[in-house]
This record gives sequence, C-alpha cells and structure tokens, in this order.
Amino acid sequence: MSASPPHTDLTRPLLALYARFALAFVLFIVLLGALEQLGWPRTWIGMLLLLATLAVYATIGVWARTVDPVEYYVAGRRVPALFNGMALAADWLSAASFIGLAGTLFMQGYGGLAFVLGWSGGFVLVALLLAPYLRRFGQFTIPDFLAERYGGVWPRLIGVVAVLLCSFVYVVAQIVGVGLITSRLTGLAFEVGVFLGLGGILVCSFLGGMRAITWTQVAQYIVLIVAFVTPVLWLSLKQTGSWLAPLAYGTQLQLVTAREQALRDAPEERHVQRIWAQQAQVLEQRLRDPAAALQRERAQLEGHWQALQQMGADPAEIAAVERALARLPRDEASARQLWSQQWAQAQARAQPLGGLPPHAQPFAGDPDGSPQERAAFEHSRRNFLALVLCLVLGTASLPHLLMRFYTVPSVAQARTSVAWGIVFIAILYWTAPALAVLVKYEVFTQLVGTRFEALPSWVAAWSQVDPSLLSVHDVNRDGVLQLGEITLGGDIIVLAAAEIAGLPYVVAALVAAGGLAAALSTADGLLLTITSALSHDVYYKTLAPAAVTARRVALSKVVLLLVALLAAYVAAQKPADILLLVAAAFSIAAAALFAALVLGIFWSRANGAGAVAGMLVGMGVTLGYLAWNQPWLRGVLGITGEPRLWWGIDPIAAGVFGVPAGALTLVVVSLLTRPPSPQRRAWVRKLHVPGPDELQ
Repeated sequence: MSASPPHTDLTRPLLALYARFALAFVLFIVLLGALEQLGWPRTWIGMLLLLATLAVYATIGVWARTVDPVEYYVAGRRVPALFNGMALAADWLSAASFIGLAGTLFMQGYGGLAFVLGWSGGFVLVALLLAPYLRRFGQFTIPDFLAERYGGVWPRLIGVVAVLLCSFVYVVAQIVGVGLITSRLTGLAFEVGVFLGLGGILVCSFLGGMRAITWTQVAQYIVLIVAFVTPVLWLSLKQTGSWLAPLAYGTQLQLVTAREQALRDAPEERHVQRIWAQQAQVLEQRLRDPAAALQRERAQLEGHWQALQQMGADPAEIAAVERALARLPRDEASARQLWSQQWAQAQARAQPLGGLPPHAQPFAGDPDGSPQERAAFEHSRRNFLALVLCLVLGTASLPHLLMRFYTVPSVAQARTSVAWGIVFIAILYWTAPALAVLVKYEVFTQLVGTRFEALPSWVAAWSQVDPSLLSVHDVNRDGVLQLGEITLGGDIIVLAAAEIAGLPYVVAALVAAGGLAAALSTADGLLLTITSALSHDVYYKTLAPAAVTARRVALSKVVLLLVALLAAYVAAQKPADILLLVAAAFSIAAAALFAALVLGIFWSRANGAGAVAGMLVGMGVTLGYLAWNQPWLRGVLGITGEPRLWWGIDPIAAGVFGVPAGALTLVVVSLLTRPPSPQRRAWVRKLHVPGPDELQ
C-alpha cells in the first residue's frame, strides 16, 4: 500500500478556470442562437458546435500530455475531491445515461425507474464498501488490487479478462452513441460518424492518460449538463409556464395519462391496431415453414417482374419490384430471423398505444386480474427487481469508476469525491423523468394527428440516420399520423427532444454536443482502463517487470489505439441499442468482480483459489445466459435453439445469476482449500486501519 504524496490544494484556481469556461460556453451558445436567427444554415451551426467542443477537449489533451506513469495512470494522485466528483459524474453519465435513460423512461414508463434506482444505489455501495479501501491500497488498477490481495499471477490475469470484457462492451456502447450524434450533426453516414468521433476520443486518452482525461471530463460535464437541462427547462416553460420542470412532472403526467386514454379509445388507432394484427398473422404463417414461404414470395415477385417487362410497364414500377426482390432474405435462416423481428414488431404495434405501456402503471398486467394478467404482473415485477439488483452491484464493480479513487490525494477525499459525484449525477437523474414525460406529451399532442405532408423536417432527417430509431408509415392510408404508425427508438428521445418540441435548432445541436461529451468522457475512461490492464497488468507486472517507464507508456498508447479501432469497427455493425450493451457490461462486471473485491476487503479467509474460481464461474454463468437468450448474440453465434429464460428473467439482467454463483463458488472453494498466509491476513487488516487524514 502506497502512502499519499504531499499535495497542493488546487480547488480555488480550478474553480476560477472552469467557471470562465462555463461562462464562455453559454455565451457561445447564445451567439450561435443569434446566428441562427440571422439565417445561418443549420449544418454550419451543428458543425461549428461540434468542432468547437472537440477543439476544447483536444486543447486540454495536448496541454495535459505526459509520459510519467503516475500522471498517466492516476493523474499524479492530486485531483481535488470536488473535481474528481465532477470527473466521476462525467465518467458515469455515459451515452446510456444521457441518451438512453430518458428514452427508456419514455418507452417503459415506470419500468425505466429500475435504471435510476439501480445506478443511484450502486454509488452507496461504492462509498461504503470500496472507495476508501481502494484508495488506502493505492497502486494503479483493479487487477493490481486482486493480485496483491490474493497473491499469484492468476487473480491478476482473470481480473484483466473481466476488466477487458465489461469495459470493451461498455466502450462499444459509447461509440455507437458517438456515431449517432456525429452522423446527425454532420449528415455523414453512421459508420463514417463512428470513426470521425473516434478522433475526439483518442486525442485525450492517447496523449495524457488519466491526467488529460480527468481535466477533459470536468469540461465535458459542464457541456453535458448544460445540454441536458436546457431543453427540459425550456419544455417545462412552454408547457406549464414554469422553469421548474421536476415540480411540473406530476401535472404533465396526469395530462399524459388522460391523453393515453383518449388514444386507446380513438377509432383511428384501433383501425391501425387491426392492420398490424393482420400482418402479425401473415408473418406467423410464414414462420411455420420459412423455406416454402420464401420460395413462394420469390416466385410471386419474379412472376410479377416478368409480367411488367412483357407489358412494357413504367420503369419506376419495375424498379420497385426489383427492390422488393433485392430485399428478400437470402436463405431460410435469414428469412426466419427477419420475419421473427417483423412479427415481434407487428405484435407490439397491434397493442394499444403502439405497444407502449401506460406511463404511470407500475408493472405490466394486473395483480387482481385474470391468470394471464397476474402472470404478466409477476413477470414484470420480477424483472424490475432483478434489473435493479444487477445494476446496483454492477455500478459498484465497474473498473473505470473504481480507478478514479486512485487519483485523489487521500482516503478522506476519496469519500468526499463520491459525495460530490452523487450530487452532480443527481442533477441529471432528477430531470430525466421529467424530460421523458414532457417529450411524451409533445409526441401525443403535437405529432400524433399531423398530416403526413405536414410532418416536420426532423422526422425525415432522423429516418435517414437510422430507420429503427424513427420511421413513420401510413398503415391505414388515411394521410394522418397515428401513434401506432410511429416507430420510435429510445435512443432518439433525448437527441431529438428539442426538435420534437419545436425549439430552435441551436438547442438541438447543443443536446447533440452534450450527448457527444457524455459518450466521449466515458469512452476515454474505459479505453484507459482497458489499456492499463493490458500494458500495466499483463505486460509490465506479468511479462516484463524490468520494462522502462517510457516503453510502458508508449505501449499503452499503441494498445489504446488498436483497442479503439476495434471498438469502432464493432460499433459500426450496430450490434444492439446502447442501453442493452451497457446493461450487459454491468452484468459482466458485477458477476466477475463484485464478490472478489468486497470479500477480499471484508473476509480475510478468502484466498486466491476461491477468487479465481468465483470470477470464472460468475463470468461463465453470465456470458452463457446472455449468449443463449440475447437475440443479437444468438445470431452472431449461430444459436438456433429456443431461448431458455430462468424464472422469466430477461437477459438484460443476466448478472443476477452470475453474482450469487460467483460469490458462492468463492466462499466454498476458499473454505475447501488452504487459507491465506498470516502475512496476507495482516495485509487485509491494514486496509481497515484509518490513515492520519481520516483521523483529523
């Protein structure tokens, strides 16, 4: 365990510096708003805001460049608690929180609160069980702690595998968010936006490691919180006449509930539901024999094409048939996958409110209703509680968050930085539920019922970015948009909130810049965690202990570049929505690391054999459950059997099985094998001895 170095309190000069930055940023937004009123093109405004924020992050990255390993890995251990809390918040408020949280609350209503409860509760565990002890230990990484606590090379290497898995999945989610935002601001293809945004990620983490990342994340927090709060306050003022959006939440929720009932009773909506139900029946018939159905579809289209050719029909009509032929699945497996997805979508659209649950209803079904409704209620409640537990334990196990507590000067400041982090995070978590309700009110009252020819331009713009995020189809051909004719993805709710509300484009660009800041800040921390595990734990601590400092840092930068490119390539494939990827990362982190860390701190009988076995079993159970039940992974791995859910728990909460399996394995194996040496038990007891800074 390393001693805390002497340090100078940097809080006051840093406060002055970042206050000036915040003021300059707000003035810059006001200037862009004025330029929009003067007729500046929207593309120019979006590009200028994107490039200006990236330039600020790049400037900080260049200024904070370093080759000193203590500066590179832990920012010299001299980050004040206030700013470590702000950096912690930026590290935490990822694309999932910024983009996905309000979107999930929009799509799931009450069910989305599982993320708020889980993520918030996890920080309580961090403050009580982990942060002070990790700072008291010192060193650089989580595998460092596992190796020192349990002894031997295997706890370190298994810890590295766990860190790589959860962090890589998490960083892919951030880069997906970067691609969405960059493509919307620049008009480029999603795949191009991914690699363009990658430059913003690399410039900080590549040059200065944790030192550059920390000071960049403080600036990114300012950008993202201004960007998130602005449309919420504006929407609240527009709808209720008050700036205090969270206080208006109850009133607007009542209006949304009333509007939901009106839409459920509307004849036009019921007509759309019947059409979707008929499409679901057709798709269900195809799925009974996909090979024969595919052959019939192809034969009908080819016959139609030949007839049009012989008749000398309009070339546009012939081209439409050719496009339909090109869109047909290639083989039976592709047909089954495509038609299964379309069937699930049609089934959802055949439900009232386009498949959205009533916003204020706690769980699906009815505890006092029919057997089917009671079963639906129990299934919904069970998944809600499982997800909350999984997110609580996952939050307390994320390596890139836990590494932040190595950067403060003392154990006392580690605790204080957790408190500050919770304050800064709560600002967004307090307003996200209000934003979801305010946007839903706008969609229900302003968008639904609009004629297709009068739809705002942002509908077509977002449809071009990704039709799964937003698309509209005149299903009943009445020329009027119904709720059941809108396909909305949760990832678009925040990014399009300003446009949905009819606010100036500069606000929409500001929100996109905030989402980019959230994704970049988390991606930087994750990439540093990955490269630290590879260069520090694998190369330096395991393979080449005599490696010189310059080589270690240089290798870390090379590895960072390679990992970033690989993550960008995976993100360009659009593997899954952001929130699903993040939940998978939480499950892996919780199952692999939580028991090994907490029992390693509080149970001196835990040994290396138990830790290795527990981490392997926890990861194995979680990854197996995800692979067998998560649709995208099933497709990638070629798994064709039926999904096997345990007690109906969805794969998003897979860690709820991995955590107890891993913890039980760790305890049993530790009790059945040789206990740790007296020296190692004494080392564990030292973790609980307060330092001088804690006794003052």
